[in-house]
Amino acid sequence: MPLPTIERETKPSPTWSVIWLHGLGADGNDFAPIVPELVDPAWPGIRFVFPHAPIRPVTVNNGVPMRAWYDIKGMSIADKQDAEGIHASVAEVEQLIAREGERGVPASRIVLAGFSQGGAMVLSAGLRHAEALAGLVVLSAYLPLHETIEDDRHGANHATPIFWGHGSADPVVPMAMGEHSRQALEAIGHHVDWHSYPMAHSVNLDEINDLRAWLSERFAAA
Repeated sequence: MPLPTIERETKPSPTWSVIWLHGLGADGNDFAPIVPELVDPAWPGIRFVFPHAPIRPVTVNNGVPMRAWYDIKGMSIADKQDAEGIHASVAEVEQLIAREGERGVPASRIVLAGFSQGGAMVLSAGLRHAEALAGLVVLSAYLPLHETIEDDRHGANHATPIFWGHGSADPVVPMAMGEHSRQALEAIGHHVDWHSYPMAHSVNLDEINDLRAWLSERFAAA
């Protein structure tokens, strides 16, 4: 059964979907308010889907249970990565994509978006998905399990456009970590549309404006 979600539809009978994954300790409510700020009235009808991650103990937070796509086991995000948790959440995202297909929206009209740990899951799930997606949006995140991504990825999403926004003063996911992940993807042939902003671990208006322009290109290309 798919994860519980919050949904916002911009027009009746939407023909596109954006599945947006929140960060560690947040929930689907975190980015639902971005819809009116982001959406261009000229866009086709879009269903924004904001799932709630499962609740699980998070080691770095003294084992306190919270919504998380996977465990963070060390003070450095990349330490002792929770491969089992990541793969379990990839399966959860696959269910969400499949449900959109059942509602008449094919993978080619689905954008995966995510912030922080949610952005990491966008890369993990999106690059492994067996059908071409419309785009991947990665905000203030990094590529987990980068050592195996070349073998694990699916060719269907080799050319899928990737928008990556990152704060130059991010203390949670340092920009150097994001840049390293971008370089790892570019080294195996992925194109990343990279944007940096003078901000911490957050989203700002310039990033929203850049993302709106990028999404407009995706919707126009279909």
